[in-house]
Amino acid sequence: MTSLYDHAGGDDALHRLEEIFYTKALADPVLRPLFPERRPDHVRHLTWFTAESFGGPDRFTRELGFDYLINVHRGLRITDAQRRRFADLYLESLDEAGLPKDEPFRRAFQEHIDFGTRVAQQNSHAETDADLHPLREVPHWTWDGD
Repeated sequence: MTSLYDHAGGDDALHRLEEIFYTKALADPVLRPLFPERRPDHVRHLTWFTAESFGGPDRFTRELGFDYLINVHRGLRITDAQRRRFADLYLESLDEAGLPKDEPFRRAFQEHIDFGTRVAQQNSHAETDADLHPLREVPHWTWDGD
């Protein structure tokens, strides 16, 4: 079966998605506290993470490692409203990026975003390592979920 990465259109399609989403996040008043300024590597890192999650190259793990992801979320104190807005803008960006519209792909993508935003939110409130979500590697998402 084709990976979610290949079905999405590979790196080019995912990079396009991440650029559209990131531009929206930077302009959104609910998300502005989490995204106060454009970081030059953010789109590339998002692309690497999504690609690896969906069965593409493991660049995120090799180049950054999962601890990087934990550390960028620590202390952000993501609210429920911010978590929901992040997910909504991300899913809205799928159409603008021209990603596939078939229901199985969209369902898998939504489940991935829902899971990821919950992990990020928990880690953003962690006072100690024991408070962190137990996930310590890039999740490998499939058509049927993680």
